[in-house]
Amino acid sequence: MGALLAKRGYALVYGGGKVGLMGEVARAVIAGQGEVIGVIPRQMAEKELALKEISELHVVENMHQRKALMAELADGYIALPGGIGTLEEIAEILTWSQLGLHQKPCGLLDVDGYYDSLIAFLDQMVAAHFLHQPHRDMLLVNSDPEALLSAFETYVPPRADKAALALEELHRRGGHA
Repeated sequence: MGALLAKRGYALVYGGGKVGLMGEVARAVIAGQGEVIGVIPRQMAEKELALKEISELHVVENMHQRKALMAELADGYIALPGGIGTLEEIAEILTWSQLGLHQKPCGLLDVDGYYDSLIAFLDQMVAAHFLHQPHRDMLLVNSDPEALLSAFETYVPPRADKAALALEELHRRGGHA
């Protein structure tokens, strides 16, 4: 993913760390002569967890500021396989999309079926009427980084106002607002 981002001329905006999968992605972008922008909380920077070789490093006071600045700087959001923090971040940014706070593409790089259970759960949410299909469709999923980036490049946000969809669902079921 990192090499591909650099090749296509995209900057990487990420958490600024030198460890883990995202540290490797950042180093791949750097190796490909790409731009890397990190946003890291002061506490983590003071523990020397920041990758120093990046183009820009923003040190913020807390995780809330980190996520807000990353959201502002990014033109799209891709979750690679990760832990609970990755899940929390993609869920939040997808929620912001659902609420109309941004219209940027959101996606999962589904390496070796890593996100299969999450995708099935989202589909279950649609079937149980807890998630509208247009909102489910906002999350792009692919196991191929090239195909995922191509989907990002052609992404057109659906016209899916959450409140209007909820009222439509209520009326469809015979309820009243």
